Amino acid sequence: MTDHQSGEKAVYRVRINAPIETVWRTLVKTDEALPFFFGAVCKTRNGLNAGEPMAMRTKNGKFTSVVGKVLEFSPPHRYAHTLKFTNLDDAPVTVEYDLKEVDGGVDFTLTTLGAIPGSKTAGSMAQGGPYIVKTLKNIAETGRPGLGATLMLGMIGLMAPFTPKQCASENWTFDAIERL
Repeated sequence: MTDHQSGEKAVYRVRINAPIETVWRTLVKTDEALPFFFGAVCKTRNGLNAGEPMAMRTKNGKFTSVVGKVLEFSPPHRYAHTLKFTNLDDAPVTVEYDLKEVDGGVDFTLTTLGAIPGSKTAGSMAQGGPYIVKTLKNIAETGRPGLGATLMLGMIGLMAPFTPKQCASENWTFDAIERL
């Protein structure tokens, strides 16, 4: 699933046996828990439009794990945004999702750019990238996240009481995100 990681760029690819519209709708859902994004709900003020702030929050809205700004939103082929983990002091990175329609499905590519090699953000992205593409594939093809993802989501739920206070959503308003 990982094509390559070199320096500040990592690329993860997978063939998804589903129509491009299904893959796109699955990827860009808002206001619903997304298993491939570790059960987070993508929240926006005005939709996934270029320039808009976005936040990945827990289902109950108490905590925010990731914040960023939408850089590009070109249905159903490309979505890009900045990404900052709220529990880390690292600078934001760029994440790109590209969908290419092919016979029998979609070639899906997740690219991360700008993570400083050896940083905690780079390490988190290296662990999360394969999980994201595999789980997105499972959901788009079967409607379910798969056993491994289901177990991971259960563990995330059990660990919720230990979420750092700096991840509290009150610290990550859309106004604060815009200032990043």
